[in-house]
Amino acid sequence: MNECILVVDDDPEIVNAIAITLEREGYPVRRAYDGLQAVDECLDPAVKLILIDVMMPRLDGLSALLRIRERRNLPVIVLSAKSEDTDKILGLSMGADDYVTKPYNPQELIARVRSQLRRYTSLGDINAEGRQGLLVNGRLSYDPAGRILRADGDEVKLTPTESKIVDLLFRHPGQIFPAEEIYRRVWNEDAFSCENTVMVHIRRIREKIELNPKEPDYIKVVWGIGYKLEQHG
Repeated sequence: MNECILVVDDDPEIVNAIAITLEREGYPVRRAYDGLQAVDECLDPAVKLILIDVMMPRLDGLSALLRIRERRNLPVIVLSAKSEDTDKILGLSMGADDYVTKPYNPQELIARVRSQLRRYTSLGDINAEGRQGLLVNGRLSYDPAGRILRADGDEVKLTPTESKIVDLLFRHPGQIFPAEEIYRRVWNEDAFSCENTVMVHIRRIREKIELNPKEPDYIKVVWGIGYKLEQHG
């Protein structure tokens, strides 16, 4: 029995077309029609890969991707009619494993599905072990278990809120988080006009860890999108 795949799109005809293609190759298929359904369905351990559209009602595909990454580490392929490189980069930066532009070639889609499943099956969660222990990023090191951040070997004193933001960014290096998503995860509240609140906390963290807070090496702003932790060797 092949791995179960979750197909997410607000167009039932597209979902059915993809499902038929996958089922012909022997893959069991689950269906969802918006981002919230996708987040719920991903909790089932039987689901081993997700194909998700970007533009959907209730919760768009990229926002759903961020929530899925909180809960599970499994391959996610984004499907989108947008073909610009910036759109692809955004999708990959937010945690997608691959990006397929519509209209797609069915055989190419199957090849990408097989490739992602093979990579995850052979390697497992390549990040799980490292993220349970000490996370080292250039001058910085972070212990998730003790919520201890060090810069050049010295412990950085963080407020509880700052600590939550650091924890989020260090567990997802390179991933872009919109201010709204940071606020929702850290404050556990719906995000309304939260950009300034998040910006202030990010600035305070930078002042504690960056050599030059005005030209940060680590916590970067991606203009018009959000924030990310830059990975350093």
